[in-house]
Amino acid sequence: MVYLVTGAAGFIASKVCERLLADGHTVVGVDNLNDYYDPRLKDYRLARLLGATEQFLPGAAVTSRYAGRAVKHGRFHFRALDLEDLAALEALFTEFPFDAVFNLAARAGVRFSLENPHVYLSTNAHGTLNVMEAMRRHGVRKQVLASTSSLYAGCPMPFTEDQPVNTPLSPYAATKKAAELMAYTYHKLYGLDTTVVRYFTVFGPAGRPDMAPFRFIEWITRGQPIELFGDGTQARDFTFVDDIAHGTVLAAKPVGYEIVNLGGGNNPVSLHAIIGCIESALGRKARLVGRPPHAADMQQTWADITKAGRLLGWRPQVSVEEGFRRTVAWHREHAAWLAQIRL
Repeated sequence: MVYLVTGAAGFIASKVCERLLADGHTVVGVDNLNDYYDPRLKDYRLARLLGATEQFLPGAAVTSRYAGRAVKHGRFHFRALDLEDLAALEALFTEFPFDAVFNLAARAGVRFSLENPHVYLSTNAHGTLNVMEAMRRHGVRKQVLASTSSLYAGCPMPFTEDQPVNTPLSPYAATKKAAELMAYTYHKLYGLDTTVVRYFTVFGPAGRPDMAPFRFIEWITRGQPIELFGDGTQARDFTFVDDIAHGTVLAAKPVGYEIVNLGGGNNPVSLHAIIGCIESALGRKARLVGRPPHAADMQQTWADITKAGRLLGWRPQVSVEEGFRRTVAWHREHAAWLAQIRL
């Protein structure tokens, strides 16, 4: 099969690319390589997909070394491309006979979406519309669309896919809701088959430096205090990235239009407990600095994953404790250049 993966330099999408390649498929990855966070992490992920023949820049990097490039290694093709460029997408769909699209690209970050909401709308909504237009015009019928547990703000836990999600707390969540609705419209009008996967607090090696797991590990490693928003009792349904990638690939089966939670499915784990896991793995104690809670943050998330089991045959395999052991080990292995990453 030939798959398009958008946001291929991203944390989750790069793992999806790895899994598809390991299964013998051809993967075309696209990413606009924006500098929302340090591009060396994106270059590291792409270097792995490109056979580690090209490495991330060891010094300060303002832009990705893959910006503006088209590179290939084996069955992996990478194009630096922005989903807002419909003409470039059209050319890509003309060049490759895609069997399905893993549409995982998005402007990430709940808090930053309050500072720059326009870019979230243009990427998460308009970019998704462009992908579906290209699919419609070129007869590509299957899409896996990444969404978020942030939509469940105000809903009773555990969160189920049939709950109304009409009270988003951030522009980020609102634009992901817009993408879900547009996908439903294209399903009803044009027969596009879409599985929407709502992710719950994904963590693991080579994660995003704006997320708590990456920051907490690096702050403790560097001997810096952890900036803790709220009192630390806020809790999340943490899910290891390899499990998320597996569920995302399984979601490529034909379903019509379905929304599926991909989360840990256990009781939510508090930030205090996560800090304890990291302290245990590092053998170092954290220093905490309290910050007021952020208005866009949810107090707790908890996924009901019954539907994922029934529809996809999926359950997470990696425990939170094991996941953090693996994540801390990766940070230790790459400590030299991670010490330069801005948090």
